[in-house]
Amino acid sequence: MLVDNINLYIKAGKGGDGAATFLRNGQTSKGGPDGGNGGNGGSVYFQGSTNINDLREFRFKKKIIAEDGIPGKHKKLFGKNAPHLTVYLPLGTRITEISSGNVVEIADTATSVLIAKGGKGGRGNVEFKSATNQTPMFGEKGTLGEEKKLLLELRLIADVGLIGLPNSGKSSLLSVLTNATPKIGNYAFTTLEPNIGIMGKYPIADIPGLIEGASKGKGLGIEFLKHIEKTKVLVHCIDSTNEDVGKVYETVRNEFKQYNISLLDKPEIILLTKTDLADEKTVKSNIKILKKKNKKVLSSSIYDQKTLDMLKKELESLLTYSGD
Repeated sequence: MLVDNINLYIKAGKGGDGAATFLRNGQTSKGGPDGGNGGNGGSVYFQGSTNINDLREFRFKKKIIAEDGIPGKHKKLFGKNAPHLTVYLPLGTRITEISSGNVVEIADTATSVLIAKGGKGGRGNVEFKSATNQTPMFGEKGTLGEEKKLLLELRLIADVGLIGLPNSGKSSLLSVLTNATPKIGNYAFTTLEPNIGIMGKYPIADIPGLIEGASKGKGLGIEFLKHIEKTKVLVHCIDSTNEDVGKVYETVRNEFKQYNISLLDKPEIILLTKTDLADEKTVKSNIKILKKKNKKVLSSSIYDQKTLDMLKKELESLLTYSGD
C-alpha cells in the first residue's frame, strides 16, 4: 500500500546543563568554580533519497526525537554535543509546519533541510566567575530544542502520468509499456493507488481513475490529483467504446481546472484505448472528434505492438523536448 500522507511530531534535543562545581582535590578543599559547559542538543534534518518510494516507514513511527546534549562536568569538562539526526524522505515530499503553514519541499538528494534546531548547551559556573563574584553557585540551564508538528505529503515524481476515467485501460497500458504489474480488472476503481513502472529510463505513473466531482472529494477525491503535478507529460486514456468521447475528455479536464488550472498546460497525448473492442468506423469517428481538442491523438490496443511503438516514440519525443 502506498503511504503518501502522514503526520509527524519532531523534537530536537535539549542542550545539556552547565555544571555548578568547585575544584576539590587533596591539596584544595575550597577551590574556585570549575563547572564545564553543557553540550548542544541534536538537530533534526530532512534529506531526499532515491531509495525510498513512499512514507510507510512513518506509519507506526509518528515521533522523531533527537538526543539531548550531555551536561557539563567538574574540572571544566564540557559535555558532548549530541549527534544530529537525519531523516531520509522520498523525492517530492512536501513538508508543512502545521502551526505556521510554512512549506518546504524535498526536491533533490544533495540538500539537507534543517527542520528543528537543537537547544544550546548551558554555561558552567566557571563562565560566570568575575571580580565581584569569585564563587558563582550556579550553572546555566541548557535551552530546549525546537518542537514541531508536521504534515508530510508525497507527490510522486514521474515523467509520464496516465490519466482518465476508471476502467479506461491505464493499468493494462502501464503493464505493456513498463515492467510494472498493476492489478487489472474490468470494473471501476481497480486501481486504488498509483502504480509506477519504468519505460527505458522514464518513470510512468498510473494515476487512479478520476470521476466528475473528484476535485470536490467525490470518488477517490483529490487524493491522487496531487501526483499529477510532478509529471512532465500526460497520456489521457479514453475507452474507444465510450459513446461520447468528447464529454469524457472534458470531464477529466474540468477536474484539473477545478483543482489546479496549471495542469491544463502540461503536454498531453489523447490515447484511444481498447481499439480491439471497437469497430474501425467508431475508432475513426472518435479520433475525428478528439482532434478538435487541438491535441495529439493516437489510438492503441495492448495487443497491437505497432500502435504501442508509436506511443513510445511520441512520448520519448515529448520528454526529450521537455528538457530531459
